[in-house]
Amino acid sequence: MKELIAQRLQELYPKLVETRRDLHRHPELGFQEVRTSGIVAEWLRGLGLEVETGIAQTGVVGRLRGGRPGKTVALRADMDALPIQDLKTCDYASQVPGKMHACGHDAHTTIVLGAATLLSELREQIAGDVLFIFQPAEEGPGGAAPMIEAGVLEGVDMAFGIHMAPIAPVGIVAVSPGPVMASADEFRLTIRGKGGHAAYPHMALDVIPVAAQVVTALQQIVSRAVDPTKTAVLTIGTIQGGTKSNVIADSVELTGTVRTFDPLLREELPKRIESIVSGIAAGFGASYELDYQFKYPVLINHGEAAQLMREVGVELFGEGRVLDVPPQMTGEDFAYFLQKVPGCFTFLGCKHPEPLVADYNVHHPAFDIDERVLPLGVQLLTAGVLTYLSR
Repeated sequence: MKELIAQRLQELYPKLVETRRDLHRHPELGFQEVRTSGIVAEWLRGLGLEVETGIAQTGVVGRLRGGRPGKTVALRADMDALPIQDLKTCDYASQVPGKMHACGHDAHTTIVLGAATLLSELREQIAGDVLFIFQPAEEGPGGAAPMIEAGVLEGVDMAFGIHMAPIAPVGIVAVSPGPVMASADEFRLTIRGKGGHAAYPHMALDVIPVAAQVVTALQQIVSRAVDPTKTAVLTIGTIQGGTKSNVIADSVELTGTVRTFDPLLREELPKRIESIVSGIAAGFGASYELDYQFKYPVLINHGEAAQLMREVGVELFGEGRVLDVPPQMTGEDFAYFLQKVPGCFTFLGCKHPEPLVADYNVHHPAFDIDERVLPLGVQLLTAGVLTYLSR
């Protein structure tokens, strides 16, 4: 079996690279993955799978029925790109202005397609079913929840997902039980004052300095109002206001993200934010609107599933190449899947071999991967499915 899979991976490698590069050239944002989902559906139909499209707008699910009855395991890949201008100069750089695969979702999609290919060739030996779930909008506003609402996890006993890890070289697998990725919430804050001419500030209520005070004060929450033994991150991502140098702005909009592993702290943080904002706004005579949205929950790997993926990784790549995952403050909506069914989210090293590119982490406009991770990801997921369904 191992020799057969190794041979097929070698044969598949050029197609995996070609597919990943094609997806990289043509990135699509969340719930806009029309071209990508079309490629996915065509590939899955070509393998003889039962295919359903249009789930949560652009999601795709393929079902492989094994030769014998058994459990059902799901593999999930996210398909969406980010609103970032690609700065790479390679021939597979994004051809869509302002959009690129800066988080490796093109690789995730390719890897799960590769796993579907290998597993479809082994279907008569499989006891159970395999679902291949291709999800839209992981980067936002979130495609996992609507896919689950559409019923994609009905009858699923175990779910596996993967993510690129450019901080580690190819061949490294990182997996741990328990909480591994933080909750990720968002807020939009609008501060309103009174516009006017820059020469007459006393006749206006300038919200730019109000916003500056708010930004500075909010940074004090984590350092001064959170138990230092707990972890939290508060980041202001955007601030927009004003139209011209001699015009006093009458409104400023700020957006930000808040992350933590602690559920009680998660509930407390929006109250702290509103308390600070209301105090500062009142002090200046300004008004405000705070729209705080609880987004992705903490991603918690189940112990049995994490142990299985660790054992598979050790068997494939060796003990020294399977590492623990330190807690990540990044968010991931695969967490919704793990709230519904047992499963595991595993990280795969993909650091680019060129030293300069190797320094670019996910969401960098020149992010890239070492494509040798593609067959290793296929091998890991294929072995994970076969191992789970054989137990």
